[in-house]
Amino acid sequence: MPSHILDNPAWASLRGAHAGFAAPTPQGGGRAARYRDDVSPFAALADPGDPRAWQDLHALAGPGQVVLLTGLLDPPDGWEAVGSIPGVQLVDSALRAEPAPEAVRLGPADVPEMLDLVARTQPGPFLPRTVELGGYLGIRHEGRLVAMAGERLRPPGWTEISAVCTDPGHRGRGLATRLVRAVAAGIRERGEVPFLHTGAGNTGAIRLYESIGFTLRRRPLFLAVRTPGNNAAKFP
Repeated sequence: MPSHILDNPAWASLRGAHAGFAAPTPQGGGRAARYRDDVSPFAALADPGDPRAWQDLHALAGPGQVVLLTGLLDPPDGWEAVGSIPGVQLVDSALRAEPAPEAVRLGPADVPEMLDLVARTQPGPFLPRTVELGGYLGIRHEGRLVAMAGERLRPPGWTEISAVCTDPGHRGRGLATRLVRAVAAGIRERGEVPFLHTGAGNTGAIRLYESIGFTLRRRPLFLAVRTPGNNAAKFP
């Protein structure tokens, strides 16, 4: 079982602050959870070592469906690993959090622009309702959205900073740093601690985060798996 809440943050979020964004769970299937399809691709297991949790996830997702999990070992027989990305998890240890006067709050009306910026910068999964998971801030140049950052997972006492991205034509101006500090300021005001994830190969971003006060905590694996294609799939 995880020894720290950040070892399984998606599970803690879906069972807590983000329960309203969870897909309906079949009766008796309480060992797995996942976000609704238009919110986030993440799913989670209460205990990855429990075969019953995998059975509950199969019932929740359906046969032949791809879900995104974190921090897991090899999936059981019958589950297909379709992709994986080594990642890093960093936590706030000395970040100077402060508002960004030029930042604007983003909401549902801004989603088309946000999706366009995500498509151009590839910061990670961002879907039409991801903006509802927490506060998002953006910076505009001549009316066009050129940088953003916001909140995603919310395990008790913590909030993940996510979707940090800057248009390629506006990099090198410190926009991402200002937005991360501003999002963190809002998190701190709630008495919570900021943390974030990025790919282990994203060395430039990791150096930036460490330089402004984040510390490496662990190295999770982001794993996309396809559920068994048979409704009658057997589990140990």
